[in-house]
Amino acid sequence: MRTVQIRTYCVRAGRLDEWVQAWRTLVVPLRRQFGFEVHGSWVDRERDAHIWVISYDGDQSFEEANAAYWASPQRKQLGLDPAEFLVGEEVRTVEQVL
Repeated sequence: MRTVQIRTYCVRAGRLDEWVQAWRTLVVPLRRQFGFEVHGSWVDRERDAHIWVISYDGDQSFEEANAAYWASPQRKQLGLDPAEFLVGEEVRTVEQVL
């Protein structure tokens, strides 16, 4: 069963474009390698926010696949520490109704 999350990240002031560029070039390709699908990404400049939609429909649960992603040597090799850019996040798991 496909699990879909809407993720909203609060980004440090002045770092939004830098974060999005790193996320787009590093995180997205690796997420896809691990079987995740990224459905879209938006910025809310007024709130220094990055919003994106991700899903997983594989053999593992979303949580197991996410843990494997974070524990992977490939993730560690990215050299990208989200804490350098992000000051908060909200993750919502949602169900499609249309």
